[in-house]
Amino acid sequence: MESETMVLLSSREIEKMRQAGRLAAQLLDHLEPMVKPGVSTLEINDEAERWTKAHGAHSAPLGYHGFPKSICTSINHVICHGIPNAKQILQDGDIINIDVTPIVDGYHGDTSKTFFVGTPSPVAKKLVEVTYESMMRGIQAVKPGARIGDIGAAIQEYAESHGFSVVRDFVGHGVNTTFHTAPQVPHYGKAGKGKKLRQGMVFTIEPMINEGTWEAKVLEDGWTAITIDGQLSAQFEHTIAVTDSGVDILTLPD
Repeated sequence: MESETMVLLSSREIEKMRQAGRLAAQLLDHLEPMVKPGVSTLEINDEAERWTKAHGAHSAPLGYHGFPKSICTSINHVICHGIPNAKQILQDGDIINIDVTPIVDGYHGDTSKTFFVGTPSPVAKKLVEVTYESMMRGIQAVKPGARIGDIGAAIQEYAESHGFSVVRDFVGHGVNTTFHTAPQVPHYGKAGKGKKLRQGMVFTIEPMINEGTWEAKVLEDGWTAITIDGQLSAQFEHTIAVTDSGVDILTLPD
């Protein structure tokens, strides 16, 4: 984490976050037609970079702690932080998470989505659907006075009820003009535990759900995290704001 200081955003700052979040969501929509067999992850990265620049924004991941590309592309057993590569060609039946963070006027729009390449296997389809619903249940747990643990508990209960597991090594995070800041938001945990949610908090909810064991390892490139059993992993991510009455998703296309 770059900063451990909790920042509460004003309504004006949250609108800035929404502008960045909207652009991030539109970028994912723009990239979706490229997600098909025969396309390389580098081609997707390069189009993301071109489109982001054309919209007056720049890509937060590029150069971040030395990360070499503009987006993360995580295929099949890759949990997160996959590096786009000219030799990595999408195959029918793959699943791929694309994680984008354009910066607009200094504010980060952070979102990701797992896509099907061609026709998914039944287990891949179920895993992706359960991961999306897990994220939404985590989001629905957000309101002033709730606890961070309520989010993780909602996600963990739903994912595990379908026989899947929740990655522990990577968590959601505060985001604003800083890419990663307080609070940390685990996607597992106990209801009623953890920091109390307050109006103006803005953070990501981004569960990584595995087909098999939750355990991960990071490859020698220092970024790519994979499942230790080689089974599938899926992820979805939204950036949300705690409102006076509940929750506001900031990474929607319109």
